[in-house]
Amino acid sequence: MKAAEVVGALDIGGTHVAGGRVNVATTSVDSRSRISEPLPAAGSRVELLAALSRVTRSIAEPDLASMGVAVPGPFDYERGVSEMTHKLDGLHGVDLRSELHAASALSDPTAIRFLNDAEAFLLGEWWAGAARGHTRVVGVTLGTGIGSAFCEKGEIVRSGSRVPPRGELHRLRFRGAPVEQTISRTALLADYGTRPDEDLDVEHIAARALAGDLPARHVFTHLGTALGRFLTPWLQAFEPSCLVVGGSIARSWALFEDSLRAEVEPIPGLRTVTVAEQLEDAALLGAARHASRRR
Repeated sequence: MKAAEVVGALDIGGTHVAGGRVNVATTSVDSRSRISEPLPAAGSRVELLAALSRVTRSIAEPDLASMGVAVPGPFDYERGVSEMTHKLDGLHGVDLRSELHAASALSDPTAIRFLNDAEAFLLGEWWAGAARGHTRVVGVTLGTGIGSAFCEKGEIVRSGSRVPPRGELHRLRFRGAPVEQTISRTALLADYGTRPDEDLDVEHIAARALAGDLPARHVFTHLGTALGRFLTPWLQAFEPSCLVVGGSIARSWALFEDSLRAEVEPIPGLRTVTVAEQLEDAALLGAARHASRRR
């Protein structure tokens, strides 16, 4: 394999960092290279950087041409500096490009490029997943909150009347309140009536729904309906032919697929409404593609 065909990728989340080596020619993650490390929520700068460096070193073989990093905002993606304070606070103000460069053995620090995690997810699905072959695509990730990205001909669209400012749906309001009060993990748990002292999460409610618990099934039906109604004006404005859904809640796709489709499928031109094909690897693939196209 030629060096130019191998790109490293990191996916930095709120609780863990995943890494892998991507073969650009085959648009795939080398299964032998996959690695994941936990990121302690209250971890110090030293602890968090140590975890990121270990994952980086594990994929940084001599043939590595560049590296892409998917990371949530707020973040200065050009400089590679974290601006997050709501999670991973130990990384706030850290020059991650310099830190990762030291661990990567890459000769050029600018070979490390950063991208929003929801944008990386959508690029990965457009390049190597459920959105292949579509000119315009919208992606949403459902988890702690709602992430979003808009893509046209393989380029992320962040401005213009067809998309929300910076392409960020999570900053908008829905039903008179911030959208994440209706569409998020916290909102789903609240809709089910979960008590603060209950050790219950989305996957547990999904298991109950699949076992026939009607209140649990209704929670996911409500989620799909709300998501569809919230997305409709932006799908009408951007006119995508594909909507792809990812994030941890997308593992329960079968429980809210029908109610989401009922809301959005009447939209002209929207031919495909689907869960991610590369649910675990999409952000790694998108980050790698972003890095491989550096100028």
